[in-house]
Amino acid sequence: MNPTTITRITLQEELEAAFVIRKEVFVEEQGVPLADEYDQFDTLEAPCEHILAYYDGNPVGTGRIRIVDGIGKIERICVLESYRQYGIGKKIICILEEIAVEQGLRKVKLHGQTQAQGFYEKLGYLAASEEFVEDGIPHVVMTKDLPFIQ
Repeated sequence: MNPTTITRITLQEELEAAFVIRKEVFVEEQGVPLADEYDQFDTLEAPCEHILAYYDGNPVGTGRIRIVDGIGKIERICVLESYRQYGIGKKIICILEEIAVEQGLRKVKLHGQTQAQGFYEKLGYLAASEEFVEDGIPHVVMTKDLPFIQ
């Protein structure tokens, strides 16, 4: 049995668990300023979908997707360091892509950290920009066309 499950966040407690993961990965591990990590889309009422990944029942990863200019923008993808070898990041991306397809979107994009560019390329993403720095970390815009389902 696969010990990884991923759910759409519908409860404030789940959202808070996602915030704990994001703080550990982005703020504590990567040095992103705390004030830059959270924004107006970090509520249950925001026009986006947050997801939470569990491993053996423990929350270990998260991500979100929102629509920007008719394209799904995948954001805040992270997995706790000690769980990165289990393919959880790939599962998070796949679920967010499924949500995009459900919403009728044909394309997704993300700001991928350059150190993770190979990870995203293996999932079918292509670089669509020059490197830029966001929160002190080199990034590149990456895009992927999604299958059209009627």
